[in-house]
Amino acid sequence: MTYLIYDSSFEGLLTAIFEIYDRKIEDGFICKSDSSVNQLFSTHILVIHNELKAERVWKKIVAIIGEEKAKSLWKAWLSELPDTENLIFRVIKYILSSNSDVLSDYTNPDILQISQTLKMIGREKHRMEAFVRFELTNDAIYYAKIEPDFNVLPLLIKHFESRYADQKWLIYDTKRDYGIYYDLSKTEFVDFPEENDLSKPGVLNEKESHYQILWQDYFASTNIKARKNTKLHLRHIPKRYWKYLTEKK
Repeated sequence: MTYLIYDSSFEGLLTAIFEIYDRKIEDGFICKSDSSVNQLFSTHILVIHNELKAERVWKKIVAIIGEEKAKSLWKAWLSELPDTENLIFRVIKYILSSNSDVLSDYTNPDILQISQTLKMIGREKHRMEAFVRFELTNDAIYYAKIEPDFNVLPLLIKHFESRYADQKWLIYDTKRDYGIYYDLSKTEFVDFPEENDLSKPGVLNEKESHYQILWQDYFASTNIKARKNTKLHLRHIPKRYWKYLTEKK
């Protein structure tokens, strides 16, 4: 077995795939740098991120199936599910060998698995769009924390740029320690130490607590106790999301 160890970036994954084809590796297995690999009777190749090599692989895929469908492979990679790298590699290998758009060939188990992964990603993205609760800071930045099951933060940019184009906002993924910040003109990826948490006392605008009380009162007033259906409620808003919902505090 030949292990190709990449830097956990999507470009690094594409570089690893390029190396497999370029070196004609028959038994390649792609894994992240923080993965534990079998040291006995195996070869290890440390893949150095190379934008040119990654771009060559990407352009080849796009030429066959189009850019939008190619992006679905990137979205599947965002799932961070075990062995997703090799699933994507097998699908790319199938695309290149067929030289055609095979992403609708659900008789292929890898294509089917990619499709199922994309559905999970789509559901998580939709939930994050619905469950984000902003808090106003003294710097006039609307700040929200999320902790999604999958790395969907890059998929939220378009939605929030469109929905909140007239205000500065920052959405931070506490599970992965990075965020997206919109400054009224563009959105960029940011990170900062935990001690700089914008939701700490003294950082939030003094009116924020009043806004939260108003929202909680509204939520309580629209809740009809006689029609309470806990099972249905938990199906739509699982408990793991409650910690960042203002109405659940």
